[in-house]
Amino acid sequence: GRMRGFQLWINLPAAEKMRPAAYQDIPARDIPVLELPSGGQVKLIAGQFELGDKIIDGPINGRDAKLSTDPLYLDVNLPAGSIFSQPIAMGHNAFTFVYEGSASVDAQVLPSHHAAVFGDGDDERNVVEIQVGDEGARFLLLAGQPLNEPVAQYGPFVMNTMTEVEQAIQDYQAGTLTDAVA
Repeated sequence: GRMRGFQLWINLPAAEKMRPAAYQDIPARDIPVLELPSGGQVKLIAGQFELGDKIIDGPINGRDAKLSTDPLYLDVNLPAGSIFSQPIAMGHNAFTFVYEGSASVDAQVLPSHHAAVFGDGDDERNVVEIQVGDEGARFLLLAGQPLNEPVAQYGPFVMNTMTEVEQAIQDYQAGTLTDAVA
């Protein structure tokens, strides 16, 4: 089969931006693969997933790790005609990216390599619902607490202002940019 790779980079609030950089490699054996009662499966990379009467934690759990954005990261594989519903925490934004097959959100078809963005409060239950097309689908569903702060980005540097980005570049060039591997 094909090998695919997706990386999740979590933006930090301004007050936490100068923390040492961290990287976390998650071996496949540490990622829960959950079989859904209606068919298909969910790989739970970050956050929590409710399956029946159980709540399962992913290897990255924002509530436990004190991650400001409280991320949810699901890799979903569903057979043709399935409907996937996922509650999203109030106050969080979410998006989905279809990387195989097709799906629909609110009757809007998402072919492979297309995305949909969801805002908070799309309905009173705050549930994302995705209808899978005739050939089945694989998609990512990600959500997190929005920061509601300005973003300035240049290359790999993401800060709140261009002045901060320029300082980060100077620190990097001078070899004083702190980095740590978690």
